[in-house]
Amino acid sequence: MGTPLRVLFVEDSEDDVALVVRELERGGYDPVVERVETREAMGAALDRGRWDVVIADFYLPRFTGPAALALLQERGLDLPFIIVSGSVGEDTAVAAMKAGAHDYLMKGSLTRLVAAIERELREAENRRNRRQAERALGEREGFLRAVLENAGEGIIAMDGRGRIESFNPAAERMFGYAAAEVVGTNVVRLLAERQTARGEGVPADLLPAGTGAQARLRETSGRRRDGSIFPMELTVSETLLDDRRLLIAVVRDITQRKQAEEELRRQMERLAALRKINVAITSSLDLRVTLDVLLDNVTAQLLVDAAAVLLFNAHTRELEFSAGRGFRSATIRRTRLRLGEGLAGRAALERRPVHVADLRGSGGSGEGEGLFRQEAFRGYYATPLLAKGAVKGVLELFRRTPLDATPQWCEFVEVLASQAAIAIDNAGLFNELQRSHAELAVAYDATLEGWSRALELRDGETQGHAKRVTEMTVRLARALGMDEADLVHVRRGALLHDIGKMGIPDSILLKPDALTEDERRIMRQHPTYAYQLLSPIGYLGPALDIPYCHHEHWDGSGYPRGLKGEQIPLAARIFAVVDVWDALRSDRPYRPAWPEDRVREHLRRLAGTHLDPRVVEAFLAMRWEHAS
Repeated sequence: MGTPLRVLFVEDSEDDVALVVRELERGGYDPVVERVETREAMGAALDRGRWDVVIADFYLPRFTGPAALALLQERGLDLPFIIVSGSVGEDTAVAAMKAGAHDYLMKGSLTRLVAAIERELREAENRRNRRQAERALGEREGFLRAVLENAGEGIIAMDGRGRIESFNPAAERMFGYAAAEVVGTNVVRLLAERQTARGEGVPADLLPAGTGAQARLRETSGRRRDGSIFPMELTVSETLLDDRRLLIAVVRDITQRKQAEEELRRQMERLAALRKINVAITSSLDLRVTLDVLLDNVTAQLLVDAAAVLLFNAHTRELEFSAGRGFRSATIRRTRLRLGEGLAGRAALERRPVHVADLRGSGGSGEGEGLFRQEAFRGYYATPLLAKGAVKGVLELFRRTPLDATPQWCEFVEVLASQAAIAIDNAGLFNELQRSHAELAVAYDATLEGWSRALELRDGETQGHAKRVTEMTVRLARALGMDEADLVHVRRGALLHDIGKMGIPDSILLKPDALTEDERRIMRQHPTYAYQLLSPIGYLGPALDIPYCHHEHWDGSGYPRGLKGEQIPLAARIFAVVDVWDALRSDRPYRPAWPEDRVREHLRRLAGTHLDPRVVEAFLAMRWEHAS
């Protein structure tokens, strides 16, 4: 069985068709044929099937070979077209070949038919392959062209010396040049960094290592047609095209990314600034320290030339300067504004920010005109400092250039203002607490002194005894290294050293004669009474050492508990020395005051028995004056 071959005959003679078919079969083909005699029949046959070859007689009664060839061409069919005719002149054959026929054979000489068909089938296949290749190439070129034209990144093709050969639309938009303006020029005109490694070539640090090497990515700066500079990410790769070195640069405008990175950096710095301010607020209640930290961060983070905090004085109803940064003169320090007066006063009164982008066009600034002229300020922003619904002051910001307050900038100002208001409110509360505490401490001490004087009156004690022993005890305790916090309790304990005598009956306490043993036993209960009286009072608990233990002796012979040596609280040991000194140096109804030398000698004898030797030594080493 031969090779299938579909043949369309344009022929009016069946015998001639049979003749050609036999020749094809001898050539190893198994032809499938259809014969047509008219244009309409040929058109119908072309519509019905696909043919490998068309064999046409030159002349037919109602059709011709050239007309059949024209029909194929009209339909765009590239089929081998061979004319087989009985008698056609050479000129006619040549004209047919020029019209597009692939070969011409005489019916009486068909020996070349098979070879002609095979040749034309090969040529037709080659033509189809070329057309497919051209179509594929065209499609690839179209695809690449579409990619270049629609790419979001700029794509620039250059020769090995950096001369631009193509410039896609994204590059046109990015750099502001039309492609025609830059094609043929060197790529360095597009770079902000004009210096190159070798003349007008491509900068060496942008080039890949060689053909096929990994593209080099670099952040650099581009220069637009209008001269503006923008950050860009540049990738340059190297390839060969038709044995020619070609550089492909892919350019990405990273302005938005850089802006985002800068905004992130700014946010991180602002968070760090807020942390510093928070630390200042929590670690120090000194408002000056906190405001210094606040203003340092305000000027740095908000990029202003100067800043000031005005505090609201609730008594004068005025805003007064408290702290400032960046001022060249002292004018700001004299600021005193009523609510509603000037820009800052308006911000406080209306409880909202006041922004003047450029003071030159604002028609003046009221009482602040002198300051603005002296300092050459143009931009201004003020925001009230509000805490718990109350105005605490105003934060003023100044710039010597116009001030464009973006929403993010204003938001950060308000965060800083709230921090400042918290600091001011905390400082106010602390100061008020300190004042209340001081007043309460004064009231406590006045009460204790009143109790002490009342005891002196009841006991018939020498006037001023409690005050004297208190002052001497505190002085001696300080000399022995006791810290100031403990001295507060020493003072209170000394004032109340005999508070327990309130529980002693007058018949015993005021008895002029010597006490009986039972009366003496009752009298010795007054330290215990002092403990029972004072221990329920919380703030007097640390002051109990002297009232409870000042009659204990170094050798353990004292009362009420018989404590010995350092079991006795130091405050009580100190007071015991002072009490003996003052008692012997003061006049009593039953004896006159002892002279100082005699008292000193007496203290030395008591050291080691009744009194702590170290305390006696420290006492005698000090200079004392006595007023009886």
